[in-house]
Amino acid sequence: MDSISSCSSISAIKSRTFGTSDSKALTLNLRNGVAAFSNSKVGSSRVPQMGTSGNNQPKIVTGEAGYVLEDVPHLIDYIPDLPTKGYLPRKKSKSLVGKKMLKLLKSIPGEDMCGCHRSDFCRPILIHCKIIPHTQLLSSILSMMMTLLPKSIVVHKSSPRGTHFRRAGPRQKAYFESDEVHACIVTCGGLCPGLNTVIREIVCGLYHMYGVTRVLGIDGGYRGFYSRNTISLTPKFVNDIHKRGGTILGTSRGGHDTSKIVDSIQDRGINQVYIIGGDGTQRGASVIFEEIKRRGLKVAVAGIPKTIDNDIPVIDKSFGFDTAVEEAQRAINAAHVEAESIENGVGVVKLMGRYSGFIAMYATLASRDVDCCLIPESPFYLEGPGGLFEFVEKRLKENGHMVIVIAEGAGQELLCESMRSIHQQDASGNKLLQDVGLWMSQKIKDHFSRSKKMGITLKYIDPTYMIRAVPSNASDNVYCTLLAQSAVHGAMAGYTGFTVGPVNGRHSYIPFYRIIERQNNVVITDRMWARLLSSTNQPSFLSPKDIVEEKKEEAPQSLLLNGLSSKDNELLEKVSSNTCGNVL
Repeated sequence: MDSISSCSSISAIKSRTFGTSDSKALTLNLRNGVAAFSNSKVGSSRVPQMGTSGNNQPKIVTGEAGYVLEDVPHLIDYIPDLPTKGYLPRKKSKSLVGKKMLKLLKSIPGEDMCGCHRSDFCRPILIHCKIIPHTQLLSSILSMMMTLLPKSIVVHKSSPRGTHFRRAGPRQKAYFESDEVHACIVTCGGLCPGLNTVIREIVCGLYHMYGVTRVLGIDGGYRGFYSRNTISLTPKFVNDIHKRGGTILGTSRGGHDTSKIVDSIQDRGINQVYIIGGDGTQRGASVIFEEIKRRGLKVAVAGIPKTIDNDIPVIDKSFGFDTAVEEAQRAINAAHVEAESIENGVGVVKLMGRYSGFIAMYATLASRDVDCCLIPESPFYLEGPGGLFEFVEKRLKENGHMVIVIAEGAGQELLCESMRSIHQQDASGNKLLQDVGLWMSQKIKDHFSRSKKMGITLKYIDPTYMIRAVPSNASDNVYCTLLAQSAVHGAMAGYTGFTVGPVNGRHSYIPFYRIIERQNNVVITDRMWARLLSSTNQPSFLSPKDIVEEKKEEAPQSLLLNGLSSKDNELLEKVSSNTCGNVL
């Protein structure tokens, strides 16, 4: 249960929600589609201005004490006076539990604990067509009390509250009738464990929670909207698909023709679009949303972020990542067995990670059999003192064997210089990478062949497509369920142009522009990379000059510390390191 549910009093909940003492209230009004922070003392309010259609201007609200709400678009932002649908059970329950729940729902005071004045964001809903257990209802009431999530954890009492996103979950009012909903699901980009689970849970969530019976699967990615047949999806049809790898809908790269896609959506009468894919796919979803908004269509566009590399920003992690790390262990274990079974054995394993080395890093930490991990974010060199070849030779003399894990995007600069390759892109706009694993293996062989100091036996393993094709594990299955249900709740509540994902452990609705603005990368000056270096006992392959440059390229100073002098910042860093040093 969320931390809010552990508070013992209304005042505690209120203080945990906002942490201020100046009678500040957050007013959220779903009817007019805006959110504003107001101060009861001053009586001021600042309302966000939505940009004109097509320019994708962020919907941002600012408030007192440094609050910033990066809100997601809503259908009523461009379709005024859109009627709402109250989702109470179709049949009144005569049971004692049902009557108690209805009485409890009506008994919520006019001004709720978070000061939202009985808004649509604070009061819970009774799930459509069903009476949910009263314990679950109580839990949902508590969980709905805090509807804004901080992007970063506030650690200083006097610092600004920072950026917030809207919390995911059911709302009291919906903007679609069950009978009028015609939803579609599309998967784009590369394969990833968990795709079928997300498809299954969207279908089952629409059917069981909201009574939606018309759901289409778009065959073959974006181009399937205008060049392929569709698949009718029912709970019975998708019942066992989570046990399979890949996607039952098929996928493809490219094929994004915005005009044709929106024409197809309009012609088929589709009013909810669920798009599953990585950063390129979400960028396409953002363009589709803008075109739908320009045409004034009542169509909700919801994105579910998918990338096995875990390179999508803002969210805590992407689905399929845990499964990928788990499956990578098998390849690393095989390389370790091969290497230690022969004198001067070297095992090289190439893992996924075009621009981000998260899979390689976490697989290395989980395995404990890896001697060296190479990722795109950490540059390295081969020849000379402190280079990779020198470290390989040293480790072979010490242990008699060695395992190297390398992400597919690592060392591409060295490889391009060596092979004089031309930069090319695939249909999704991603850079086509050379096989750095084969190149690295050959370079190591050539080095020891030239030096004649010792003979080595090298085994190269590339499990990339084996990892992508497996079904998701238990952890990812649960995660996929939460993502799918959050997307369904958001679309039914009228939100559009958003992506779902956990932020600081709680699921939220995130505007498209935050997902596609940059990529998530391993920070090599952070603690996790330091833990890896400690585990493998490998050199950083960085000079002090490289470390200084890396720190300069990191994200700018957090808004949480704005307004403090440089001396204050240095003092806070010292205090923080002294008090939190044992957490490492």
